[in-house]
Amino acid sequence: MPDEQPVRLHCFAHSAEGVSVFDHWAASVGPGVRPLPVLLPGCAPRRGEPRVTTQRALLADVLPRFTGPDQGPFVLYGHGFGAMIALTVARALHEAGLPGPALLAVGAWPPPRLPAALPDVRRATDAELLHVLGGRGAVPAGSDEGIWLRAVLPVLRADLALAQSLHEAARRPGPQGPLTTPVLVVASQDNPLAAPRAGEGWQRWTRGPVRSRTVPGRHFFVRGGRELPRLLGRACRVVRRLTPEPAPVG
Repeated sequence: MPDEQPVRLHCFAHSAEGVSVFDHWAASVGPGVRPLPVLLPGCAPRRGEPRVTTQRALLADVLPRFTGPDQGPFVLYGHGFGAMIALTVARALHEAGLPGPALLAVGAWPPPRLPAALPDVRRATDAELLHVLGGRGAVPAGSDEGIWLRAVLPVLRADLALAQSLHEAARRPGPQGPLTTPVLVVASQDNPLAAPRAGEGWQRWTRGPVRSRTVPGRHFFVRGGRELPRLLGRACRVVRRLTPEPAPVG
């Protein structure tokens, strides 16, 4: 209906520096959907704040935006390690008995129960980290390695430290059991970090249905194209039709 609140699509990027990938989404998701990129500390205009590197610090910063007055159903999308942030938020709301997302969408990331695809950032040298990330397609093509090391690697180290903390927390069973939230897994054929078949493992994290979709591209398929925001926009409109009232817990 015209007077309905739009479905809020909260978007978590693959890196604290990566929220600009969602800049064009408002024009691509279609009607009735409002994309809301989530800015973490350390990302402009929050560049002066310390980066979060633990689950506790992340939830202290992010969770309040989901605990205010209800404005209808919302959806979480996380790309790359942003998928772990989205899962962490959904689980925290579930454990607190608060209304959770009507849909959890994750892209380009394997489920937490699979072996970690990336090296232990607490032990890897800069050269080791760059070699592994480059081989797995996690370094943008055409990057100057020297410039990339100086400008991006310190940021990536903080992101990977957070990702490790979230993976460790996710592997601990919650007292409320799995989510009940439907999960949409978006993968690409040419992503060595998360092949399409890895999507099957997400079923462990919810009692709700899990659906998989495959789009063109490698790890950074979130960039540029319209296929992903259009896919999520359609999913949000389905959510609106199926969830006219506030989303159930989980």
